[in-house]
Amino acid sequence: MNADLWQKLLLMLENRLEQGLYTLWIRPLTARFEGNSLELQAPNEFVATWVRERLLDVVREAAQELTGRRVDLTVAVRKPVAVAESASPVPQMKASPALALPLDYKPRPIADTRWRFSFDDFVVGPSNELACAASKGMCNDALAADHLFLSAGPGLGKTHLLHAIGRQLAARSNRSRLSIACLSAEEFATRLVLAIKAREAARFKSEFRDSVDVLLLEDIHFFQGKGKLQDELLMTLKALQTRGCKVVLTSSFLPRELDQVDPQLVSCFASGFLALMDAPDFATREEIVRRKARSLQVQVPDDVTGLLAERLTTDIRQLESCLNNLVLKARLLGQQITTELAWQVLENYAAQPTSPDVERIVTFVCKSYGIEELELKSKSRSQQTVLARNTAFYLCRKHTGMSLSAIGDRLCRKHSTVLKGIINVEREINHQTPLGRQLSSTIGRLSC
Repeated sequence: MNADLWQKLLLMLENRLEQGLYTLWIRPLTARFEGNSLELQAPNEFVATWVRERLLDVVREAAQELTGRRVDLTVAVRKPVAVAESASPVPQMKASPALALPLDYKPRPIADTRWRFSFDDFVVGPSNELACAASKGMCNDALAADHLFLSAGPGLGKTHLLHAIGRQLAARSNRSRLSIACLSAEEFATRLVLAIKAREAARFKSEFRDSVDVLLLEDIHFFQGKGKLQDELLMTLKALQTRGCKVVLTSSFLPRELDQVDPQLVSCFASGFLALMDAPDFATREEIVRRKARSLQVQVPDDVTGLLAERLTTDIRQLESCLNNLVLKARLLGQQITTELAWQVLENYAAQPTSPDVERIVTFVCKSYGIEELELKSKSRSQQTVLARNTAFYLCRKHTGMSLSAIGDRLCRKHSTVLKGIINVEREINHQTPLGRQLSSTIGRLSC
């Protein structure tokens, strides 16, 4: 593949994938492009298999978007470079299958994080004022706790505040390098597993427990039901607490709602300051649109700003995405941004003047997936039914005040099943997988 195109594709993938996924699985790849065929070349079969099974669709879509044509994608193992024989050959060790890791893998938790957000671009309103104040207090030592737990639904600013904390702590540090580990719970787990495979578990543990000054960990509900990973996280948090280090955790759930988590770990989660964020009010949503418009260097009429803020009420990411698409459509068509154009774009998004109740959600999900309510509540494990059921769990959690147990009772499922289903939907959406984009599209059609 043309080197310039490959670099552009790498940049697209870096922006679309979590930093840990990109670093561990995409960065070690090279590529060769012939006609409409793109061959990714991995350093070993372990990496090749992982990319084939989990990232192939993401890479293919990015390549097709970049080239403007259909791309046939394959993944192969890169052939090793031949080494000339020396006069005194050195015996070669046979590689162990357990060490079939990315060639540039180093079990180090600390990386050069690209802080994507700051406090300056965070819009404060009644729904998030406490969480923002607590986050700033974590940075200037005004918060009488070293642990902060941020809880909010998807798209309400958890990641924004996490990166803002990291950015400010790094900027204010009087040390040449403050050791800040910022990663998702899934990345923490992946790094630990890879470290164990590489027989570097002791080093991994030591660096997280002894070298990290600040731990910023996203989506800790990922540890639900994963006993061994919970043990490692608990020991890490205790070690950091003993050293007086700062820890910020985020989740879509409160600690008490995580029933398949060790009670000691739940207690550790809740030991610091808990701050919740709700959906922003109308004035806050209007200000979000104005700020985003300024960042895009575009003038958006007040009536369009009000329309977007009125129709998109529960997800900041969706609100910003709608504005992005509106601006892009206006530029492509060479038109002014008007309410008429805004209405056209809004057809692809959820219009939510009021929150739907559980009956409306169940009806919507059954219609969207072409199933009956009895099947939704049945013991069926078909892929379509499970997907519909998880979508219903997610929407009930997002739009109603129902507890996980209440959602489970309504759909004849256990509390733990509801939690697992919501986590699976969030994971697909956050990773922007093809299934995640399909789920986002389905969820976006819910109108009330």
